[in-house]
Amino acid sequence: MTRAVTLFTGQWADLPLETVAKKAKEFGFDGLELACWGDHFDVRRALAEDGYVKSRRDILDRYGLQVFAISNHLVGQAVCDAIDERHKSIIPPHVWGNGDPEGVRSRAAKEMADTARAAAKLGVKTVAGFTGSSIWPLLYSFPPVPDAMVDAGYADFAKRWNPILDVFDEVGVRFALEVHPTEIAFDVSSAQRALEAVGKREAFGFNYDPSHFGYQGADYLAFIDRFPDRIYHVHMKDVWWSDRPRPSGVFGGHLPFGHPDRYWEFRSIGRGKIQFEEIIRHLNAAHYDGPLSIEWEDIGMDREAGAREACAFVKRVDFAPPHAAFDSAFARE
Repeated sequence: MTRAVTLFTGQWADLPLETVAKKAKEFGFDGLELACWGDHFDVRRALAEDGYVKSRRDILDRYGLQVFAISNHLVGQAVCDAIDERHKSIIPPHVWGNGDPEGVRSRAAKEMADTARAAAKLGVKTVAGFTGSSIWPLLYSFPPVPDAMVDAGYADFAKRWNPILDVFDEVGVRFALEVHPTEIAFDVSSAQRALEAVGKREAFGFNYDPSHFGYQGADYLAFIDRFPDRIYHVHMKDVWWSDRPRPSGVFGGHLPFGHPDRYWEFRSIGRGKIQFEEIIRHLNAAHYDGPLSIEWEDIGMDREAGAREACAFVKRVDFAPPHAAFDSAFARE
């Protein structure tokens, strides 16, 4: 049996959940990965209002859609970041408060713990999201970055996230960090260090998204092989990068998506350079049997046409692992 194909609703949060569910069913999806913004899934309402969680389930049931995960990337970003005015635009007012950085980080941590509780109430076992990072601005080492500063960044991550992960453990939910630039883990090596920073506890794993590896030159297949038992959720997203030098390189040159000088762009699945068949083979070897969630992003394409096409592409490229070796019929006793 192949995996369920779901749609991450983060890029569709301008629409009501009912509308997104109806469209997703028409596009051919098996379920939704609910974003904790827009009106798709509200953490506070889930915990405070009788009937709210059922109302989300009722919408999904009406369209025959499943849910395996909820995602709270935006609030998670504020847990470890150096807070500035950009964060005000992505986090709820009750998390922003008066904007005092440590207060924002503290309230974001509480909201992420509550996200685990809300996920458990919804009946899902995975929360995908971001962690933020106090040391991302130190990525390029000039002035030279002492090892102690990097060590302190991972210690800060562990100090802020271990209490959150305690709640995940208590309610039987796992956190899946999307390995991504600006997070405490953004490639294979930094993911290894993040895992070690929290003592390799089972509540912490990864939301695997190959698009964030490809344009960096990081090995997205090696990531699966390194962490086969820590891939708790999968985003299917494609990316294109140039075969020749461009005026703007990997760092983006402060240019918006779609600018002709850019070296890389997210693309609708199958229209970039990610080798999805190889990903499926490696996921099979890792015994990953969870959903394949499409995070659809393409600055040059209509999202409804793209989502429909992406769903069909993923269903076509996915295949079940073997139950026996292909030549087992020739085995002799």
